[in-house]
Amino acid sequence: MKPSLVIALVSTVAAAVGFAAYWQLALDEPAPSETASFVAAANAAMAQQPTLAVPDIALKNRAGEMQSLRSWPNQSLIVNFWATWCAPCRKEIPLLKEIAKNEAKNGFQVVGIAIDFRDDVLKFADEVKLDYPLLIGEEDGLKAADAFGVASAGLPFTVFADNKSRVVATLMGELTKPKADIILAHVKRVNRGELDPDAARAAIQMKLAELPPAKH
Repeated sequence: MKPSLVIALVSTVAAAVGFAAYWQLALDEPAPSETASFVAAANAAMAQQPTLAVPDIALKNRAGEMQSLRSWPNQSLIVNFWATWCAPCRKEIPLLKEIAKNEAKNGFQVVGIAIDFRDDVLKFADEVKLDYPLLIGEEDGLKAADAFGVASAGLPFTVFADNKSRVVATLMGELTKPKADIILAHVKRVNRGELDPDAARAAIQMKLAELPPAKH
């Protein structure tokens, strides 16, 4: 499926025929070359957005209780939107687990938001020993994505916020260690008062553009 059709159809499918149909649509992935250009364009566009505050999203956690993204005050959030059927999402989970472990001392909190069926998410999370907090929503997960202004961007995508709940970066596509290192370094500079979020976002986009293309 062409990326342009993905943009046009995701919101329509979610609203008109429900989460299950969206799930089927998302399995029809574009070719790698198409994906790369689409992701680059989407990331460049998102880098131009004004600074947003982390929205007060509430979804059910693993225990089935409603929990808000505001549950981690004064933490720099790394909010990863994913699904069990999304291959790049599954691939980046070990890195997210590593970041959650290594960056906790620096005030970072990884939170996964699964746009998927609850039973599938819980089973998969147990299988891979996913140990950072999870919020789970089907249609509600799409609404949560929309609150960040990237509902039609596809999965995975990851939002990085500073310790004042200001969104510093939004990355579409698989998170890799080189990308994570760049973004985390700039969020830390924002936390230290060396950069404002707008300047950090522009610098991040420039540094990401200098990375060599990912190999498939």
